[in-house]
Amino acid sequence: MLVHQGVELETPPSGLEREFHTLFNSDALQFLSELISTFQAEVDKVLNLRVLRKVQLDLTGELPGFLKDTAHIRNDPSWRVSPVPDRLHCRHVDVGDLSPCDTQRLITGLKSTAQGLQIDFDDGNCPTYHNQIKGIYNVYQAVHNQFQDVPPISQAPVLMLRPRAWNMVEHNMMVNGREVPGPLFDFGLLMFHNAKQLLQNQSGPFFYLSKVESYMEARLWSQIFFWTEKKLGLPAGCIKATVLIECVLASFEMEEILYELKEHSAGLNCGIWDYSASFVNKFGHRAHFLLPDRSKYVDMEKRFLHSYMDLLVQTCHRRGALATGGMAALLLPRDKESDLYKTVLRTVTRLKLLEIKAGVDGFMVYDMDLIEPMQKLFELHSHGPNQLLQLREDITVTPEDLLTMPAGGVTLYGLRYNIAVGVLFIEAWLSGRGHFFYLGKVEDSATAEISRSQVWQWIRHQVRLEDDGTVVTRALVGSLAEGLMEDLKAAIYCQTSRDKQRLMTAVSMFIEIVQKNDFPEFLTTYLNLDHTFLSSQSQHENGQTDMVPKARL
Repeated sequence: MLVHQGVELETPPSGLEREFHTLFNSDALQFLSELISTFQAEVDKVLNLRVLRKVQLDLTGELPGFLKDTAHIRNDPSWRVSPVPDRLHCRHVDVGDLSPCDTQRLITGLKSTAQGLQIDFDDGNCPTYHNQIKGIYNVYQAVHNQFQDVPPISQAPVLMLRPRAWNMVEHNMMVNGREVPGPLFDFGLLMFHNAKQLLQNQSGPFFYLSKVESYMEARLWSQIFFWTEKKLGLPAGCIKATVLIECVLASFEMEEILYELKEHSAGLNCGIWDYSASFVNKFGHRAHFLLPDRSKYVDMEKRFLHSYMDLLVQTCHRRGALATGGMAALLLPRDKESDLYKTVLRTVTRLKLLEIKAGVDGFMVYDMDLIEPMQKLFELHSHGPNQLLQLREDITVTPEDLLTMPAGGVTLYGLRYNIAVGVLFIEAWLSGRGHFFYLGKVEDSATAEISRSQVWQWIRHQVRLEDDGTVVTRALVGSLAEGLMEDLKAAIYCQTSRDKQRLMTAVSMFIEIVQKNDFPEFLTTYLNLDHTFLSSQSQHENGQTDMVPKARL
């Protein structure tokens, strides 16, 4: 353990000594210490407000709505967010789930024609000490043009830096006797080492903010941004951030969130699975909010989801902010002449065309072979670099629109699929990986969240399968998990007894999570505080290289 003026920091993971000492010099440690000391109490406050809000909803049985106390913000037509820099005017296609510790995928992304790269320390990343240091150092190399045969940062796709969400802590650093908030650890190091270089190259600093649940949390980020700009001698308002609306409660506060960040806003983003999972998180014990099988009955065309996207686009464009959609998780097969390749491309095209027609200014893809087809789709079906002039004044979204669950039941296929995704995500984390591939898709913490949330809710409400009327119970889930073992072994290329043991551990942890009496708020928080995951890290730090899925890039 290294100790520096009230900061305690674990020694570097094996093989990352150079990266560690570059990032954690005395000035950087001093900056991190001041940043965390200044805002720790405010972080505690917003997390406590989350708990308070949940308790209020549970005790009263109330439903969320548009806030009366902030009606004056929504009813004032005059305010706008500050204009974004030139490099953010066109956000058509970003690469999503780009875990920056994956050096090769990062370099490939930097060479691509995408508008931006989601540099993801959150959903697509497993936050081991190794991965955080490797990832932040790789960003440093990209910004300072240290990768060979890569365009300079001023010409590469813009880096949309996504620190961890407020629910995550960094175990390897303590300030004032406490483990530090994960997002401040990530944000602080990224800003300290890269902000001036990005600004000089008119390429940032730009951020994605994950899992913001209220305008009070947006206000905290605004305060952090202003403080950091002043501390580092940067122009006020130079930081720009896109807020991911991943919680149903936040969908009722989108105007207020934009207002709190109006000097720093790069818009709002909508996705499907974290947002859908939030209904189980906030209302999962209520039978009225039973979410049907996502593999059959949940997509962006359903009322609660297309209303959320319509409202997000309308809200953003009304205030001069960009509105972006979620990530296409499908992977294109290698054989471009195959029927499957054409089917996958048609499916992605149909889904993303719906978003373009709804007025979004951009979205994400995982597979980089989808970048150019999706850019062409924008060119064919929209005009100019964005759709800010599409104000969507034709729609009115009500609380009922946002809270109406789709009709439908639960299938055996959907239950098995959710079990598989949940187990494989936990196995990936135990291996130090933040995402994995399964049945032609990339899966990350967002899909793992909806998967384990649905299984928990179906057990809680003892739903019956459409197939044969079987009741979903803990015993059934355990039996299905056991029956899936051969498929799961094949999915992880299980070769050793250690691989098998890790998979069996993942199954046990999954069963433990979905039978909890009280719903664990975030799967990632649960794992990040679990001894099994924490102890597994030490097994991978020694001799670890890039802990990433073996993907076709």
